[in-house]
Amino acid sequence: MVFSAIAPYLPIIPRRTRLVRLQSQLKGDAVLRDQINDALKGAMKARDERRVSTLRLVNAALKNADIEARGQGKEALGDEAILGLLQKMIKQRQESIVLYEKGGRADLAQQEREEVEIIASYLPKQMSEAEAKAAIEAAIKDTGAAGMKDMGKVMAALKERHAGQLDIATASGMVKGLLAK
Repeated sequence: MVFSAIAPYLPIIPRRTRLVRLQSQLKGDAVLRDQINDALKGAMKARDERRVSTLRLVNAALKNADIEARGQGKEALGDEAILGLLQKMIKQRQESIVLYEKGGRADLAQQEREEVEIIASYLPKQMSEAEAKAAIEAAIKDTGAAGMKDMGKVMAALKERHAGQLDIATASGMVKGLLAK
């Protein structure tokens, strides 16, 4: 009983409580987050330094996004948002690869390629160009899009149905091409 009376004054208790609340919020829909954390533990045990550092970067980005979402009154990231974040991280690294190669830093470019490979292992299999075109045509048909003014509807449908499987930037170009006809 004495402990419960002084518990509110202990500095570690409120922090622990916040962590427990955050973990309970995350358990509902963040399977991908658990996979990343389990992989991090496995990489630490295997002493795979590249994988450990990359997964720590991913975890840091996830925590930053969670903090930002909490500041806006939203819940922690779900799997769809995590997929978007991972795709963003891959794009950043691909841009870095180009810059490092232009600068003559093949070692850093190779390091970025390895990070891309590790991060990409958590994304669903990407659609081929033929599959993407078929998905875009189906989305255009389902939304009843007739022209460029309906591009937003088509893109929203694609994002909803094929999150993580389709590169939105290339899909956007394909949708423009099909709607412009």
